[in-house]
Amino acid sequence: MNTKKIANVLKRRSEELLAQPRKIVPFTGDVAADALLNDIEHYPHAFVIACLMDRQWQAEKCWSAPYRFKERLGSFEFDDLAAVSQERVTSLFIQSPPLHRLKEKMAEVFYAAIQKIREQYSGNAARIWQGHPSSATIVRRFLESRGAGPKIATMAANILVRDFKVQVSDKFSIDISADVQVRRVFERLGLVRKGASNEEIIYTARELNPQYPGIFDLASWEIGRKWCRPRMPSCEKCYMRQYCSTANGTIQETVSRYERQANKRIKPTRSARFARSACGLCAGR
Repeated sequence: MNTKKIANVLKRRSEELLAQPRKIVPFTGDVAADALLNDIEHYPHAFVIACLMDRQWQAEKCWSAPYRFKERLGSFEFDDLAAVSQERVTSLFIQSPPLHRLKEKMAEVFYAAIQKIREQYSGNAARIWQGHPSSATIVRRFLESRGAGPKIATMAANILVRDFKVQVSDKFSIDISADVQVRRVFERLGLVRKGASNEEIIYTARELNPQYPGIFDLASWEIGRKWCRPRMPSCEKCYMRQYCSTANGTIQETVSRYERQANKRIKPTRSARFARSACGLCAGR
């Protein structure tokens, strides 16, 4: 396995994706909710709050919280949000259906974010990333928000640069997001060992491309969603096949446990086993 070659191919593909014009990011799959989150020129606080909501629940539901709150309050103008009490925010969060699985906790995070944006950024959350700041500055500013850890802060910075085309002076502090897609692709490509910690994945990306570790996010996400699926990956369609240790059989898993379950425990014929091995339709992990 040539780790450097794999990294270069992933990097080139990510650069191609980064060069594409800005377009709507489908955070939730709901047109109205996504329109609000993508409008960082008029509602930058919606994006900031959505990032803070993204934990311990289905991502699409977390990212929908600002829009669902808007539906219940009747507005998402910042001045209207700033006038709402903590008690009112909590009551809107806990109404059925609740706006988050951690409804009381996230109500506190929501309220604290509004107050911080009001006090520190004069009601304009876009000041977090305006003026070509360093990537470390953006990450640090998100970390100052209640409920934001390194994962959320670096994710937010990456989305701003990658998807919203926000200009920064450097990208050194924009780490890869060690989500399920990235983890699966990094493991199957052999860039990290199976069961690697989030920190190991992050530092591997830093080692491979210290100028912008998060560069691998886009290509890895695309591979994970299109071809490198948890069950029955389409290795023959993936452009990384020739470099992939899994697709080329160096990891000896020709039939995954997921595939066996899908086949209802029916033992494949010798010819079927040979065909899968020969074409590289290797097992998921």
